Amino acid sequence: MTSDRRYSPSSPYRGVTILTPGMLVHHPTEEDWGIGQVQSVIGNRVTVNFEHVGKQLINGDVIALVPLDES
Repeated sequence: MTSDRRYSPSSPYRGVTILTPGMLVHHPTEEDWGIGQVQSVIGNRVTVNFEHVGKQLINGDVIALVPLDES
């Protein structure tokens, strides 16, 4: 019997699964966008509201958003 687990550990979504709404992140190559707050995560699609460019839809298969350390 095979498993139909869509979000298995080898899935391209594995980095996205650590993101949750409300988390603060930054884009690894667009530092001028400023800090972003995750609005939603659906599969590999992450909607983030960045302070300088507004709401952006990020493909988690292509861009690994970097969570900010909240300590």
